This record gives sequence, structure tokens and C-alpha cells, in this order.
Amino acid sequence: MSTDEPPLPDPQTLFDGAPCGLVVTKEDGTILRANLTFSRWIGFDPHVLIGQRFQDLLTMGGRIFHQTHWAPLMRLQGSVAEVKLDLVHQDKHRVTMLLNGVRREHANGAIYELALFGTADRDKYERELLRARKIAEELLREKTAAETALQQAQSELNKAYEKARRRASFAEQMVAIVSHDLKTPLTAIKMASDILARGEHTTKDVKMLGHISQSAGRAERMIADLLDFTLARVGRGIAITPASVDLHAFVGLSVDELRIAFPDATLLHQCIGSGSAYLDPDRTQQMIGNLVANSVAYGDLKQPIMITSRLEEDQAIVSVHNQGAVIPQALMATLFEPMTRGTTTDSDGRSVGLGLFIVREIARSHGGDVSVSSSAEEGTTFHVHYPKQI
Repeated sequence: MSTDEPPLPDPQTLFDGAPCGLVVTKEDGTILRANLTFSRWIGFDPHVLIGQRFQDLLTMGGRIFHQTHWAPLMRLQGSVAEVKLDLVHQDKHRVTMLLNGVRREHANGAIYELALFGTADRDKYERELLRARKIAEELLREKTAAETALQQAQSELNKAYEKARRRASFAEQMVAIVSHDLKTPLTAIKMASDILARGEHTTKDVKMLGHISQSAGRAERMIADLLDFTLARVGRGIAITPASVDLHAFVGLSVDELRIAFPDATLLHQCIGSGSAYLDPDRTQQMIGNLVANSVAYGDLKQPIMITSRLEEDQAIVSVHNQGAVIPQALMATLFEPMTRGTTTDSDGRSVGLGLFIVREIARSHGGDVSVSSSAEEGTTFHVHYPKQI
């Protein structure tokens, strides 16, 4: 042994000071030796323990377990490991220990060498594990319940969505059917009012016939918007039949017709650039009509409404400008959505809130788009951009 290493304790010191209880017994359990650690754990002096039977230190349950289980195992296999036992302390409280034992044969008979370990820390650890397990199981139950509730809610939401979708589809179909069926009687009313207006009538009759014709025309535009809205909503989009047209001449003719439809408004047409554009004339006329109707409804009719047709190198632009109240910034994001109106005030010039939506859909059907700017100084201007070729 190196002189630099500390000396090892003698065997008796090692035995008595071992970090576990050490007990040597005869085969019948009579204690031959017990170390200080074991003696302190159960509150007896080591000399008092010598001569007692080890099983007599056990609780009644421990004695039965000793008799039926681990003593037979020691005889049959020569060892036991981690046997949990309850011993009785001198002051009568229980001390739980784990027992490891081996049987050794000697000339004078077999002896049992027992090592015992305290379980307080282990029991605490096991209790914490059990507590953690219970918490985990409870969390798992809560998670499972939450997932079940979520699945049920999702199922109910899907059913509600499907029900709402069917209702919306049915409503759109009904709108399309009713709108289509209304076109015939409205056309008849308008034709009849136009025919009646050709004869001799009083000023009052002429005024009333004019109201009938204007109202029928407004109803026709509303029905056309409803039909276009239904087509766009069911995914078919607004159909177009584009052709090469003289943009300025075409827009000029549209403005002339709109002057008749809106006699209270001053409509001006401005031309910029030259050339032709590739677009659907009927749909573009409808688009201009919707923008002018919007300007009549929301603009200042004391000032003119300017319709501008502009031809540039790669696009055609149709703009409609009016002076009047500024469009609120909060409304800008949804201005071109269906059923959106700039005000809740009713007037004869306002429809069901589909005009600007139809304008956007017509522009997109041509591969273009629509934009708007609005300020107190510059007024409100809608710009519809068409590519020269679709």
C-alpha cells in the first residue's frame, strides 16, 4: 500500500459503520452479530440484540411473510433480494426496510448474512412518482375529454356549415329564378310606358309615365346585378364576349344613354390617347352604368360627373369621377364586396349594394381590376384597368 494513501479502517469499524444495517444469524434466525447502524435504526443496543431471533423483531405480518416466503427462499436458492419488511422499533413504531440476504454453509451449520436498507427516501420518491403519475393520468383524461369535446364541436360546426351552405345555395338559386322571371313583366311594363308616352298627354301624365319608365329601368338594372351576383357566387363567374372596339366612341355612346337615364346629373366625357381596346361592349357599358349610378347616388349633383376613357401603351382605362362626400377609410377594404353600401340613407338612385361588386367582377373577367381614390380635395375616382389584349 502506498504511504500517501490513508489507512483503511479495521474490519470491525467497517462492519459497525457500514451505511446499511448488517446482521448475521443462524439458520433459525438467532442473531449472532448486528452492526451499530442496524441497532440505531431499531433503537436497541447491539449486545441486547445478540441471542434474539431476527423474526421476533418483525411485525406480525412480517413474521408471517418470513415464515412463508423469504425463509424458504433462503433455504432453497440461498439468497433473497429487496424483500420489504416492517420491523418494530424499541418505542413500538414501525421501521420499514429492504432486505438482501445470502445463506452460507459452514462446518458448524449454515448462517445468514443480512443487509438491510432504510426506505424513507425511496418511499418518498415512489410517492412522488405515484403523485406525478396520477397528475399525468388526470391531464391525459382532461386532454382526451377536451379532444372529444373539440371533435364533437367540429362535427356540429360542420353540420351547421353544411346546413348554412345548402340554405345559401337554395337562396341564391331562388334569387336567380325570381330575378330571371321578373325580367319579362318588367320589360313589358317598360315597353308599355314607352308606347303610351308617344301619344298626347298632359304634363302630369308625361311625368308619371317618365317615372314608370325610370323605375322599370332601375328595376331591370337591379335584376341584372342580382343575376350576375348569383353567377359569381356559384363559381361560374361573369361571362364576357370581348371584341376590338373604338374605346372613345363606345364610351361616348354609353354616356349619351346614361344622360337619359340620369337627367338630373351632368355627365361629361373626356378622351385621352387613341386606338382601340379589346373588351366586351355590353359588360363594359354595364360597368360604366354602375359607376355612374354610384356617383349619382353618393356624389354632389351640383357638380359634373366626369367619365374618362384613356388609352395607354399596354392598357385601357375607364374612370368615373365625382365630387361629394369622402369614402370613409374604414369602408375602403370592403367597398367592392357584395351588399356593401356607403351609407344607410335611402334614395331612388341606390340599389341593393351589388353595383361595385359587379364592376370588380367585370374587370376581373377581362383580366383587369378596379381601384378607387377618395379625398376632400380631389373628390372620388374609380379607375377600371383593362389589358389591351386578354
